[in-house]
Amino acid sequence: MMLNLNAIALALGVLSVAASGVAMSATNVETKPSVVIVHGAFADGSDWAKVIPLLQAKGIKVQAVQNGLNSLGEDVAATRRAINNQPGKVVLVGHSWGGTVITEAGNSDKVASLVYVAAFAPSAGQSTEEAGKGYPPAPGITKLVADSEGYLTLPANALAEDFAQDVPTAQARIMAATQGPIQSKAFGEKVSTAAWMTKPSWYIVSQKDRMIQPELELAMAKTIGAKVTTLPTSHVPQQSRPNDVAKVILDAVQSSGK
Repeated sequence: MMLNLNAIALALGVLSVAASGVAMSATNVETKPSVVIVHGAFADGSDWAKVIPLLQAKGIKVQAVQNGLNSLGEDVAATRRAINNQPGKVVLVGHSWGGTVITEAGNSDKVASLVYVAAFAPSAGQSTEEAGKGYPPAPGITKLVADSEGYLTLPANALAEDFAQDVPTAQARIMAATQGPIQSKAFGEKVSTAAWMTKPSWYIVSQKDRMIQPELELAMAKTIGAKVTTLPTSHVPQQSRPNDVAKVILDAVQSSGK
């Protein structure tokens, strides 16, 4: 039986090129940063339900962390597990209290950049409480209610008026029902090392925020050297302006994937 050496060589060449293409495609998928999102107090992972599909539509792997809100240490540990489960680099997003969490958890070598959404960004050795010193309490903070074990919640009317005043009433009622109580002691726990000191950062300032003073958000964004986007929103721009929030996260993903 005569073998056509030229045909065999051609076939092997085609297979080699095909295999190379598959390998390159796999590499591209692996090197594209994933997005890990850390929710804040008085919320859970569903707080990001409007932004997540916008990111997924761009082919981005997204993981929302479900924080216990019992302590900074526990929430950082949960976030680190989510980071470690990603295939490659990570863009770490934090809202409100979640900003303190990503400031600590973002020190992972896998984290390429940080996105703060109306969030606390404490310095090393500083707690969430200390990050807000020098500014009057935001209106919503004065309406927090503590239970017998020191866990804080927002009454439904306060959540609608001060936390999410720019979302539909029915949606605010759902947010009140699904909110995660936070242990008040967590706000006094200090960050050991601030990831923003070595990682590029983005910051969304909510101009009509009634949970964190907008002036404080601007000051923190300036301190960390973040790329700032200002939106005319409540404390939850991910709920009222999801497209704008997704745009900022995509900018961080694209910059981190270069």
